[in-house]
Amino acid sequence: MQVESMGVCDVIIIGAGPAGTSAAAVLAERGRRVIILEKDSFPRYRVGESLIPYCWFPLNRIGMIDKLKASAFTKKYSVQFVGKSGRVSQPFYFFQHTEHDCSTTWQVVRSEFDRMLLDNAVEKDAEVMMPAAAKRLLYEDDRVVGVQGVLEDGKPFELRAPMTIDASGRDLFAVKAHDWRVDDPQLRKVAVWTYYQGARRDTGLDEGATTVAYIPGNGWFWYIPLPEDKVSVGVVAERDYLYREGKGDPDAIFDREVANQPWVREHLTGGTKLGPCRVTGDYSYRSKYSATDGLVLTGDALAFLDPVFSSGVFLALQSGVLAGEAVEAALAAGDVSAERFNDYSEHLCSGIEAMRKLVYAFYDEAFRFSDLFKKYPDLRPDLTDCLIGNLEKDFDPLFSAIAEFAQVPSALPHGRPRVTSRTPAGGG
Repeated sequence: MQVESMGVCDVIIIGAGPAGTSAAAVLAERGRRVIILEKDSFPRYRVGESLIPYCWFPLNRIGMIDKLKASAFTKKYSVQFVGKSGRVSQPFYFFQHTEHDCSTTWQVVRSEFDRMLLDNAVEKDAEVMMPAAAKRLLYEDDRVVGVQGVLEDGKPFELRAPMTIDASGRDLFAVKAHDWRVDDPQLRKVAVWTYYQGARRDTGLDEGATTVAYIPGNGWFWYIPLPEDKVSVGVVAERDYLYREGKGDPDAIFDREVANQPWVREHLTGGTKLGPCRVTGDYSYRSKYSATDGLVLTGDALAFLDPVFSSGVFLALQSGVLAGEAVEAALAAGDVSAERFNDYSEHLCSGIEAMRKLVYAFYDEAFRFSDLFKKYPDLRPDLTDCLIGNLEKDFDPLFSAIAEFAQVPSALPHGRPRVTSRTPAGGG
């Protein structure tokens, strides 16, 4: 079958999720011709509904804050933790830590939120091919020069550009093509989740709170209030724990764990389950490389971290904005070599590592944040900054203290550009 040439643009972006559309908005705003390839038709389902406070900054950068304020998404002012016994902690209100507008954030319906982000990029003159599935990267002398894909009718096409951004999410387009995935061996969890209508909500400022409820076996529930009186609720734990009775039925596993968590059980009583449970596993990974000549990875296509602190959408938005700015600088310099993305990669990996260390501490059965604060009360603001996404600071004192109580992992060496000995190629 003949492959149709779709011409040449400045940047091809694979994927129309938060990372891809954020990068597209940044680049289109600079006058670059950007084409987004999205394999699905919108609206399409995604999990990951809870935005942490520092999502405000990349969202503000791409002009989304007023649109979110005008939306019907549930406002989120706090997060709270529930012990295995069902005892609830004092809610942590973001405005107690910062007086910035970011102290009010949102619980979003991803199908609607992602559509808003895509529309925002299009308003800035980004172009979209949807549905259009990327199938392989095109190379010249080991440099990525475009993408070959397939349209909805099965017709193949070819699109060329000096830069390609892989924002394909957990599809891991470039990672799978080159076998670059590296799993985090200590964070191989399984999630089982569903949605309820009419389940109980707390009142007042706590109505939109994210709740993390502990379960035996070193796992936890999320409980996220959404618009239209719905909640997203799921359980995350080791596979051996969830499947310990040799049963593989997700609904049976979910119901068993609900029965074991008093707070979750009480809040779901009287609600209506809206559908069968969904399952995903092997949560945490990072690509061996973040970039090669003509290509940069961003969002979940680069790395994913266990979702206990709701960091996924934040890291997607933040990395998308950073990738867009890095690609703009590369194109302006006429140099799209992998080396151009050293600063981007170091900045992003540094933030991921900070959050990763907190995730390790969370899963350490011997660790309690209360023990840390009893000995080091002055470190509470640093911990809070890390949890809300304020990663532009030195966390060494915090993690040196945590290391007295819990395992703190060494930084992973991967997630940096794949540098070759080639002469840098021009960006056009």
